[in-house]
Amino acid sequence: MNAPVSPTTPAQTATPVTDAEARPAAAPRGNAPRERDQRPRAPKRDLNGWVLLDKPTGMTSTQAVGAVKRIFGAKKAGHAGTLDPLASGCLPIAFGEATKTVPYVMDGVKTYRFTVRFGIETDTDDSEGRAVATAEARPTDEAIADALGAFRGEIMQVPPAYSALKIDGERAYDLARDGEKVELKARPVTIHRLVLVARPDADHAVLEAECGKGTYVRAIARDLGRALGCLGHISALRRASVGPFLEEDLVPLAELDARAAEGEAALMEALDPTELALEELPALSLTPSDAHRLRCGQSAILRGRDAPIMEGHAAVFCQGALVAIGDVEGGEVFPHRVFNWGRQESPRGRSNGKPPHPRPER
Repeated sequence: MNAPVSPTTPAQTATPVTDAEARPAAAPRGNAPRERDQRPRAPKRDLNGWVLLDKPTGMTSTQAVGAVKRIFGAKKAGHAGTLDPLASGCLPIAFGEATKTVPYVMDGVKTYRFTVRFGIETDTDDSEGRAVATAEARPTDEAIADALGAFRGEIMQVPPAYSALKIDGERAYDLARDGEKVELKARPVTIHRLVLVARPDADHAVLEAECGKGTYVRAIARDLGRALGCLGHISALRRASVGPFLEEDLVPLAELDARAAEGEAALMEALDPTELALEELPALSLTPSDAHRLRCGQSAILRGRDAPIMEGHAAVFCQGALVAIGDVEGGEVFPHRVFNWGRQESPRGRSNGKPPHPRPER
């Protein structure tokens, strides 16, 4: 999505927004009582599936999960990758058995759209931090486009000092907040795509990135600013997609509230199936007897002329139903994660006119 790059205009003030993979927000000051949610709570129930939340700014990921969990009345919930309060976008929330698929989503490619504010470098590499250096120079569009090439592919990246990485058992952001000098080693990350999509003014550039696990968008902004000789930090951020979960499928929190008010059927249409998280894994189909073996913790031999020749993880189905995530080795599949559906409620699909997500051909 390469939008035309507009000519620069006089500088504008950046809207403070931070990195999706950033440190947690600072604790609120004082002991002001938190306002109690007076809305009626649905009785807790077993649910399975994914809610693809379009997280608003001003809300932590934990608060977002709690709000969605309350709307659905789900007993068990988790999310696939933290978004800071000042970042918006894709926050996949898993219910019940879908929490077993969270690691596969977090390992997927993530897409970010973010704004770099040139001329100022901060200690946090975002606009919430303290300015530590400034520069008068501003880059041209051509200079930015040329510099981006060095950030594509597998690169070595030094994570921000304000990150959740641990140093001798302590979180880096805790050490940084205490005034200690934080030195993190560079580590390999993969950036599949990084392009300039807009130039609102001389101080700002809007970029899009597709990157692998462990990539810090704040570090991209910091290092790009240094490479251009003008310094920089993140001033706005939106996560557009995570793994198989795409921006066009995101549901705002207000829509979930509206669906809940409309009724159970409307709400359940916002719940996507558990197996959607596994679309990037090869799919295996087993007979009922072999599927039963996996459910009991035993392996199953892949028989017949049509038996797949493969190794590694696979999504295992029986008669169209997800049974397990299996480890395939030597013509045999071993249970890695087994799904226990029981009488739990499962998703009924969407009513937004879109067909169900098809499994890719293997």
